[in-house]
Amino acid sequence: MPRGGRDKTLERQDGLDRRCVATGEAQPREGLIRFVADPAGVITPDLGEKLPGRGVWVTSTRGALEKAMTKGMFSQGLKRRVDSPEGLVDTVATLLTRRMTDSIAIARKAGKAVCGFERTKEALWTGRTRLLFAASDGSEDGKSKLRGLAEDARVVSVLTSDELGLAFGRDFVIHAALLDGGATTRVLREARRLEGFRS
Repeated sequence: MPRGGRDKTLERQDGLDRRCVATGEAQPREGLIRFVADPAGVITPDLGEKLPGRGVWVTSTRGALEKAMTKGMFSQGLKRRVDSPEGLVDTVATLLTRRMTDSIAIARKAGKAVCGFERTKEALWTGRTRLLFAASDGSEDGKSKLRGLAEDARVVSVLTSDELGLAFGRDFVIHAALLDGGATTRVLREARRLEGFRS
């Protein structure tokens, strides 16, 4: 424990950075995942950061989560015996993907997201695009054409065409755009966490 008796693996109360229990590095919580222990002492991901109880934060990468699990760092951070469920890494990956597609779907229903090459290109031309989505399994030719129009829009290429299609209620989507609006911050955060977990 550091000088002064403060355990820096725990959440800070000032609402700013959090310290990853696996790496020991402090960073904005946008790139971290919060975990809590349920009443039975089983580690549970708290992606919405609303579950009660003491929590620990882990950098949103497979490596960091695997290290926290295998080195007993959840128990150290929570100061109690806890268990990591089998398949926790894959469970977190699935939950992160679902949160990402759900966030885009909400934006679509609010009229703040469009898909398809032509509609995406039109949105980029108007300058209203905040995020450009390019399916990770899409052709590089189409991606490069739209990236050239992106200007200030951030390019996100973390979802497959099937996953983007799920967000838009289609079989698959290769190109999509998120327009100006309140959904940008949430979608960006989900993209950052998922990107770190998949890289």
